[in-house]
Amino acid sequence: MHERGVVTTTSLDPAALYRVRKDRIDFVDVPELGYFAVDGAGAPEAGDFAAAIQALYGVSYAAHFLLRKERGDAPGVAPLEALWWVEDPEQQRMVAAIAAGWASAADTDRDRWHWRAMVHQPDAVDADVAQRAVAQIRAKRPSPALDRVRLVRWAEGRCAQLLHIGPYDEEAPSIVRLHRAIAEAGFRPRGRHHEIYLGDPRRAAPDKLRTILRQPIE
Repeated sequence: MHERGVVTTTSLDPAALYRVRKDRIDFVDVPELGYFAVDGAGAPEAGDFAAAIQALYGVSYAAHFLLRKERGDAPGVAPLEALWWVEDPEQQRMVAAIAAGWASAADTDRDRWHWRAMVHQPDAVDADVAQRAVAQIRAKRPSPALDRVRLVRWAEGRCAQLLHIGPYDEEAPSIVRLHRAIAEAGFRPRGRHHEIYLGDPRRAAPDKLRTILRQPIE
């Protein structure tokens, strides 16, 4: 690696993929994992994204308590994650400019973003547990977003990732650093930009937020 602090790791332990230290870039192999997911489009501050998050967390906690009741124990509920991408060629060029350091996210049209909000699930959460969890939340807090919650399996493969500390709208320098490290390591980006939100924006100060930025590579 040409950048100081960059290390290469391979992990089959899902929990290890969420432990990223400051000032370090990891190259990781992400195995197939299960997620509750909701797909949508539009700016992250729009109501549709907020409704998706509420539905995902409601179903995730319901599944967690179902497992605890039936098995005696269950892993804690994982943090929120999201894939972000654009399909319009003009916006794709803008995203490439952000990765190169020539633009910022403020230059994009956030209403044209596409996203998949998701929460990682342990292997014990299967279709039956998912169905019962959704039914429980629908009985307590009905929401149209619950109809869009799906249980998916997804293998992300080889990725580069780093920890961004600070506001979400100041990620651009971290994204540039990540993409430079990818190029220096002889890889190129593929797939969709992935963010894992370790901090809770409702409780943490903006400069204390912790976000894993992950980019699939080839």
